[in-house]
Amino acid sequence: MTTLYIRHPAKASTDSAAICAFVLAGDGGALLQQGSAAMGSLGQLIAGAKQVVLLLAAADVTLLRLKTPPLAGARLRAALPGLVEEHILGDAQDCVLAAGAPDAAGMRTVAVVQRAWLQVLVQALLALGARKVAVLPSQLCLPLQAGGVSASLQTGSQGIELALRQAPQEGLGLVLPDDPQQALATTRAFAGDVPLTVYVAQDDVAHYQQLAQALAGVTVEAEHWAHWISGAKNTTLDLAPALGAGGAAARDWVRWRWPLRLALLAVIVNLAGLNIEWSRLKREAATVQTSMQQTFKAAYPNEAPVYGLEAEQMRRNIAAARLQGGQASMDDFTSMSASLGEALGGLAGRGVVASLEYRERSLIVRIKPDMVDASAQAQVKQGLAARKLALNETEPGVWKITVATGVTS
Repeated sequence: MTTLYIRHPAKASTDSAAICAFVLAGDGGALLQQGSAAMGSLGQLIAGAKQVVLLLAAADVTLLRLKTPPLAGARLRAALPGLVEEHILGDAQDCVLAAGAPDAAGMRTVAVVQRAWLQVLVQALLALGARKVAVLPSQLCLPLQAGGVSASLQTGSQGIELALRQAPQEGLGLVLPDDPQQALATTRAFAGDVPLTVYVAQDDVAHYQQLAQALAGVTVEAEHWAHWISGAKNTTLDLAPALGAGGAAARDWVRWRWPLRLALLAVIVNLAGLNIEWSRLKREAATVQTSMQQTFKAAYPNEAPVYGLEAEQMRRNIAAARLQGGQASMDDFTSMSASLGEALGGLAGRGVVASLEYRERSLIVRIKPDMVDASAQAQVKQGLAARKLALNETEPGVWKITVATGVTS
């Protein structure tokens, strides 16, 4: 994947078709393509890049160092307009405000940019196919030596653009008259007495080095895209998220259009299939229910079936018929208690049973404490199994006896 870096010139030195320096960099840092062109002609590179990083001219971004309350997230964003209004000209609501991380003293760097202008730039990039856009102040992307100041002097259509970085989170920018000697002297004045490194275009290095001989502590070096890329990766003050709905990332709906359509079609097909299957099962259940009611009425014409309980009614009637004919059901109280007595054998005479309870076709037996050991319980369980009954100890001293699974009563 690739990242496209675009360095936008200052508004004061450009017209509507601004010529921007750009470079396409791979993930490994290799510079794949670079040059200068109008932003509108970079559509193919913008659409093909994983991310577009827009470096705004230092003259277009005001960086303020402010003492801010210990707020974060939405509360900090809501407080920023009131904090910066006395430091800027115009209405703070017309500006994009982005705050950096606070230092130990609670000081933050707040970047201020004209909202309408920045929104036009970001929307133009999104319209050209950008997937994700980051907007950074170019002065914070300059290399910075410890104890020194860095600057960039770039010749534009109406003067020399100055970007100055005085500290990791401090910098400024101006558009100066097209006079290299004056621009260099002004840069030296802004830097103070600390060592100053000035980055200029490769073709201007010799000229600026000659001019720097008259100034103390000034070093002139050729600028390179590697400087800007390295600085951009280490800069966290991104203005794009502060635009809100104005953009930062584009949702590539065109790319996902057909997958979404196929997913929707699959959902519709599955829902249709589920409804068809549910209708079929409902019809089968109705058929079975009708058949059960007809069978019940045929067997017991004088008894009205209860909806949903036909099987239980049939079972009770069959058990009653068996009992009248002298044949007890396996899951009635008499049969189960008799089988329990036979399975207990010698234990029955010792009075080990504390109580018997019959409910829900099950015999609940409570055993007196310390009367039946594990081996005796195993014998009782085996004796009941021979009579097609199952014994389960639901809790210590409580047996639940039921008809064994798979056995009909």
